[in-house]
Order: sequence, then C-alpha cells, then structure tokens
Amino acid sequence: MPSQCRQRWYDISMKTLKFKLYEHKRNRYLKRTINAAGVIYNHCIALHRRYCRMWGKHLNCAKLQSHIAKLRKRNPFWQTVGSQSAQDICQRIEKAYQLFFKHNKKGVRPPGFKKVKKYKSFTLKQAGYKFLGGNRVKIGNRVYQFWKSREIEGTIKTLTIKRTPLGELFMVIVVDEGGKSEVEIKTGKIAGFDFGLKTFLTCSDGTQIESPQFFKQSLNAIKIASRQHSKKLKGSSNRERARKNLVRKYEDISNRRRDWFWKLAHELTDRFDVLCFETLSLKGMQRLWGRKISDLAFGEFIQILEWVAKKKNKLVVFIDQWYPSSKTCSRCGQVLESIHLSIREWRCPSCQSVNGRDENASKVIEMVGASTIGLGDVRQSETAIAV
Repeated sequence: MPSQCRQRWYDISMKTLKFKLYEHKRNRYLKRTINAAGVIYNHCIALHRRYCRMWGKHLNCAKLQSHIAKLRKRNPFWQTVGSQSAQDICQRIEKAYQLFFKHNKKGVRPPGFKKVKKYKSFTLKQAGYKFLGGNRVKIGNRVYQFWKSREIEGTIKTLTIKRTPLGELFMVIVVDEGGKSEVEIKTGKIAGFDFGLKTFLTCSDGTQIESPQFFKQSLNAIKIASRQHSKKLKGSSNRERARKNLVRKYEDISNRRRDWFWKLAHELTDRFDVLCFETLSLKGMQRLWGRKISDLAFGEFIQILEWVAKKKNKLVVFIDQWYPSSKTCSRCGQVLESIHLSIREWRCPSCQSVNGRDENASKVIEMVGASTIGLGDVRQSETAIAV
C-alpha cells in the first residue's frame, strides 16, 4: 500500500465488558488489594531505577517477577495480591519501558511512581476468580455482587478490578467471542471527512456535524466546583466531599461525550462503507489550541470509529497528514502555494471555482482515499467495494 494511505486493524473477537460492583463493606478488601498492588508497582519502579543506575541497562522482566515472588512470601500485605496479578504488574512496567526506549526521542517518559491511594486496578488472569451464576462472582475467598447489565458471552481471558477517583469499583472483563461478527450493511458509498475546530466533521456529501462541546457547556459548573474544593481545609471531610463533587462533574462530561461518539460512529458506518480521514498531529494541535482540542477529543472518536467499522466490516482509511488537502482544488487538482488558516473560502486560479475550505478538503480526502485503495468511482457501483 502506498505511503500516503494507511489502515489500522483491530481484533474484533476480543471484547471488553464493564460491570459496576454493588457497594458493600466487604469491598474494602478489594480496595486493600489495589493499595497493595500500588505498593508493589512502586517497589518495581524503584528496583528498575536502581538497577539502571548500577548496571546501565534494563532490568529483565523474568528476573523482576522472580524477585517479587520471593518478597511476597515474606510480606503478608503483598500476599493479598495474587501471584498472577503481581506478574501482570511487572509485565505492564516492562511494556512501558519498551515504549520509552523506542520513542524516547519523541518526548515519551519512563514510568514513574504513583500515589497508592490513586492507584487504579489489579488484573486476574486464569485463576483467582469464579462466576457463581446470576450476578455473583467469587474473588479470592469472598463473594461480590455486580450490576449485570448484559450477558457474558465467550471465553473469559482476564478480569480486572478497577477503582475510580470516586472510590467506586468496577469489574472489567475481556472475553473472546471467537470471531463473531455482526450483520454487514452494504451501502456502496465512500465519503471523506475533514475535522475542524468550528465544525467537528465536514462530510464530502455536504453534510456538517457540529460538536456539542460538552466541556464548554459545563465549564461554569466545573469552575464553581473547583473553587469550592480549593477553599476547603486540606485533609478535612468537607474537602473530600468537594473533591468527589468535582470528579462527578468531570465523569459526567466524559460519559456524555463517549455516548455521543458511539452513536455518531454507528450512524456514519451505517451510511458509508469506506470512510476516509486525514491523519492528525494531535499533540501539535494541542499546543496550538489547548482546551478546545481536548474538548473535541478527535483521538477518542477515531478509536471508537475504527472499532465499530471493523466490527461491521467497513473500512477506515487515513491519508498522509502532509497531503495538501486544504490547498488542492477538488475540481481541477490545482494546488495553491499557501493558504492562511483564517481563509475559509478561496477561488481556484485555474478553473475559477469557489471552494469552501472544509468542504473542499473533505472532497479531496475522499478522492485520495478512494484512488489509493483502488476503488475508483465507488458511488457508481455497489459491487466496486470489496471490504
């Protein structure tokens, strides 16, 4: 495949299910296990740093797991974390260091210490849990109840207990559905999409999708809650109550945005078989426009869209981020030398057509995406698409 176009594929046989555990006094044992996992994590980070200073190289994951296994035998508090969970902590640190060594020139930092109270989760793999039927699960020696919002279908691979900033506990299950696929909807259509700050998505068929900008809607409430939190005495119960109130407002924003993303992804994949996008430099955009980029959350939407598209046997194509989609005329192909960001409409010097910046870019993205993957004029024939 040419370098100006790329596709990313997801393993749709693996599915993640999330269930909330009922509030109960026995949940303190799970929270205690998460705290112990946080202590083990920080100890592993300290060992990595000490080993690197002494020997100048990376600590092997197998050696670290063997060392932690020996320490667990002498520490009753660490024994609350299962052996497989302790191994998973070492493996996660190993992956983080591999990413650091691979991308350290791009600003990626090595894993650091975490506050135990803010540590989030521990993972169980083949052992340590058992589903008892209904909405009950046995973790360790204790039985817990969870809100069973859907049936658990497939082979369970891992079970993770996750703690939110509010102190609530969730059970995250990864299951293998064995290549189960949904009904494929063939529309025979291709479309290009251009992201924007004012308009979230501009489609090549002329439609525009505005972003609700959930953070901007709730900004005043966030400011009030943050101000109330900062005024409370540190360590007091009032400050903790104010902190939870602030966290709830952030979670509400995140949940509403994610719900909108899922609905939009299903709508677009129902309308089109091939969806073409331009690769974005999100870090660069973040430096330029800051909070607005975080509110639009382009990256999160792309992840959701790619997963939904793969599930429905649809294709998501990305053209190169340096392709001059905004400067290329969609009618004659004339490329301008430069065009300022403030110019939202321009006239082509070759064919004299008037082009809206976003609408023209979306049409160019569609043409480049279609020509690169060899679809030709997909609008004319439904049989031209082989997804």
